[in-house]
Amino acid sequence: MTFSIVARDADTGDLGCAVASKFPAVGAVVPAVLAGVGAIASQSFVNARYRPDGMALLQSGVSPDAVVRRLTDPDDERAVRQLGIVDAGGSAFSFTGTDCLEWAGGLVGEGYAIQGNILASADVIAAMESAWLDGVGLALGDRLVGALQAGDRAGGDRRGRQSAALIVQRVGAGYGGATGQLIDLRVDDHVDPVPGLRRLLDIHGLVFGATPEADWVPVDASTAARIRAALRTRVPGLPADGAFDGELEDALRAWVIDENLDGRWWGGDRIDPVVLAHLLR
Repeated sequence: MTFSIVARDADTGDLGCAVASKFPAVGAVVPAVLAGVGAIASQSFVNARYRPDGMALLQSGVSPDAVVRRLTDPDDERAVRQLGIVDAGGSAFSFTGTDCLEWAGGLVGEGYAIQGNILASADVIAAMESAWLDGVGLALGDRLVGALQAGDRAGGDRRGRQSAALIVQRVGAGYGGATGQLIDLRVDDHVDPVPGLRRLLDIHGLVFGATPEADWVPVDASTAARIRAALRTRVPGLPADGAFDGELEDALRAWVIDENLDGRWWGGDRIDPVVLAHLLR
């Protein structure tokens, strides 16, 4: 009833899972990700213990293939289970029980495992793998959602569409650096959830992304005039002309806070081009 990908970014060490299904709130059931440890997708007549027990085994140094064996061997219903696991070193394994509903199967490569059941065809996971491999150089969240979009376009869950989710973890990440949770997004009930997840990821990138300060643009006279023109529709009484003075900077700072972009810009005579483009739109 689900197709998913678990993966590790070889450059950053980020770990993540993207999943979609004709099932409500799939993000509450299938994925488990822990920074510095691994990512698990447990699906197809889900055994809820697979996620915490599997993560504990990964934390203790057990390899993904051995984790699968230790989870499924004592499970009398292992024939209907499906699992994908990747660890912090990039080792991966995918398991599909012999009685999972057709079409069901998986693909594994260095740093990723892709799996699905009740799919339109084997083309779904093949398309996901191609998109994943073509996405080298993208941030992990973008790469995972790109793979999910490819599987969705190839037919996805043959019963239809309902929900999708994305989790990415990084050591030292999270709001204030406290949780490791780099991205945690869900579309719980929607007629077209995968594009909805893509939209949420774009919003997440706008709010929580960062442009290197070396790439920020100076607020020269021309840029100040454009900022002033955009803000005058929001700030009654803001003069039509003038340099980037205290009044204009204060107005810009207030708008930035209202838009939740204070992590991208907080004063000065240079501005993140993403913030500027968002204002001018």
